[in-house]
Amino acid sequence: MKKFLLALLLTSMVEMTTAGNYRSLAPISVSSDTLKTAIPPPPDTTIVSSQRITEAQILADKFLQKDYTTFMEKFDATMKSAMSLEMLTQARESLNQRLGAFKQQLGIRGEKYQQYDVIYVTWQFEKMTIDLKLVLNQAAEIAGMFFVPSQSTAAAYSIPAYVKPGSYQEQEITVGSGEWALPGSLTIPVGSGLFPAVVLIHGSGPNDRDETIGPNKPFRDLAWGLASRSIAVLRYEKRTKQHAIKFTREIIAGLTVKEETIDDALAAVALLQHTKGIDPARIFILGHSLGGMLLPRIAVADKKIAGLIIMAGPTRPLEDLTLDQVKYISSLDSTISDEEKAFLDSLNVQVARVKSATLSPATPSSSLPLGLAANYWLDLRPYHPDETAKKLKQPMLILQGGRDYQVTLQDFNGWKSALSSHSNVLLKLYPDLNHLFISGKGKSTPTEYGTAGHVSEQVIADIAEWILK
Repeated sequence: MKKFLLALLLTSMVEMTTAGNYRSLAPISVSSDTLKTAIPPPPDTTIVSSQRITEAQILADKFLQKDYTTFMEKFDATMKSAMSLEMLTQARESLNQRLGAFKQQLGIRGEKYQQYDVIYVTWQFEKMTIDLKLVLNQAAEIAGMFFVPSQSTAAAYSIPAYVKPGSYQEQEITVGSGEWALPGSLTIPVGSGLFPAVVLIHGSGPNDRDETIGPNKPFRDLAWGLASRSIAVLRYEKRTKQHAIKFTREIIAGLTVKEETIDDALAAVALLQHTKGIDPARIFILGHSLGGMLLPRIAVADKKIAGLIIMAGPTRPLEDLTLDQVKYISSLDSTISDEEKAFLDSLNVQVARVKSATLSPATPSSSLPLGLAANYWLDLRPYHPDETAKKLKQPMLILQGGRDYQVTLQDFNGWKSALSSHSNVLLKLYPDLNHLFISGKGKSTPTEYGTAGHVSEQVIADIAEWILK
């Protein structure tokens, strides 16, 4: 069960890379950003042979039918060393436990990425439609296995009513340089003069520039909404998405939030400081979820940053957040199964290990929450975002959704308590918004992210007013 079950508990997706490392992908601050194959060209089944599509279909059927032995025979060497029969079995079982009964296959499609064939098998379950994403190497072996919200059935993005398309222009840019360079978009208002600008910093998961989750694109909402109000916005593909193939086992073992998020955020700020039409004295950073948690650390590294906008940023330790989210989701049906209890017990042990004085770089990642390497946890251990924020002089806007079960009022109150004496800090709570700052009613649940919506217009207005004041 471990990471696969947890990922499904967190309702997003599980991904396993050729580096043999797998973690959850979700729009939340509960895990390191997982490693995902970089954005390829739009799917084109004509460049993947029909034979390879057929081979992938057979493999998908074997997994669906629980013929795990045959399925695992097609693993490449790295997958064989990283994935046990028990993990695979529990991953399959968790699909039904969290998504309901399997209903039907809706389609299969493929695309090329470097030397790999990437095949998407779209499965409809009772509660959600997902893609089984199989990455096949040249020997037709499984080099990667992923569960992702289906993009083939996702609702087409609709432009929010608060966006004024003719009021801004969008251009492609590159954040950073060298092997880790990232493609991105700069949305800049139409007109002359120097505009204030915002860099958008992703939450957990190998997010694209829009922070896409199901049919929702909260970063696109923010970019186009703010640009419609005379504020430039820079957003970019996350390193762990764009360059996933480059993440070897050795790199993953040493990965921290610095390489995962901070370095690229600072590069984006530096780019804006030398971009025509941008006011270098009014460059803000906006972080969502994990990105929000890291904003104080980013601001410490660049004193020229004009201000911080923290959206659903945790103040609690990451391991505690992980445990609380699993407890919440396990309790949604008012019962906790024996399997869920066993998983919670195991997760409690892993969380305790993160907090233990005996944690060292040699501690196996398999014994830690979400399969994250010990170096990741050791790097975060001394970091307390609320305490770090207390030492900053920049103004801050801290936003929280009242229906957010992933980053909760406990975290919001952590910011409030730590920054109560700061006159340049504004905190806002939106009772009906979830973790994506999309409106809803009742208890927020994982399946809510499969329903199309938009970042609240009030949130857009509040951010714009704060920046432009």
